[in-house]
Amino acid sequence: QVQLVESGGGLVQAGGSLRLSCAASGSTASTYAMGWFRQAPGKEREFVARVIWSSGGTSYADSVKGRFTISRDNTKNTMYLQMNSLKPEDTAVYYCAATRLTTVGRAPGNYDNWGQGTQVAVSS
Repeated sequence: QVQLVESGGGLVQAGGSLRLSCAASGSTASTYAMGWFRQAPGKEREFVARVIWSSGGTSYADSVKGRFTISRDNTKNTMYLQMNSLKPEDTAVYYCAATRLTTVGRAPGNYDNWGQGTQVAVSS
């Protein structure tokens, strides 16, 4: 089991930036990939970005490509999401997740460990 704790959410004006962190502990050696998801009120949880833990390979949702950057620090067992040029439609609870699956896709069901979430609110 992997324990995940997010931090760094908050309220920001449109066009601003935030950096989210996700600290992992526990059985992290079996982790293949980690990802960020978000869920806005009344909407389904959606994929934002993911990083392959060993290689650093990344993948992004089209809605955030060019604005968000996912990264990880293996020495600190921590994943980050740098969010720039934020828009009101980025407002959501952001969750980090981890998976052992090597054929990881973008569906939340592919991930078996989740953090508690951190709120991001972008005002217009």
